[in-house]
Amino acid sequence: MAAASTVSHRVTKDIHRLHRLLGRLERRLPARIALPIRWLRAPSSRWLRIPAGVLLVLGGIFSFLPLLGLWMLPLGLLLLAQDLPFLRRPTRRTMILLERRWLRWKRQRRR
Repeated sequence: MAAASTVSHRVTKDIHRLHRLLGRLERRLPARIALPIRWLRAPSSRWLRIPAGVLLVLGGIFSFLPLLGLWMLPLGLLLLAQDLPFLRRPTRRTMILLERRWLRWKRQRRR
């Protein structure tokens, strides 16, 4: 019973950390981009979030085709991480790593 409680606590902790990181990213985006993302992140939008995430991942895989781009892959994974537990931790870790690199790059650029 204790193992199930630990797993449940870890899953809840991963969800909260991911939501906190996505919220921080959302606040940095322009309003015209942040509003649709906020709507997609809402729990009631799950019926649209999962198919949109799958389509974005597929579009990212076929980025060599016109109108599709590699930018679609991470966005699709971010959307899918909201609902698929096995994607939450790697997505969160990747977001933290990218944010740290971005801040380091900005600091070096100022010098």
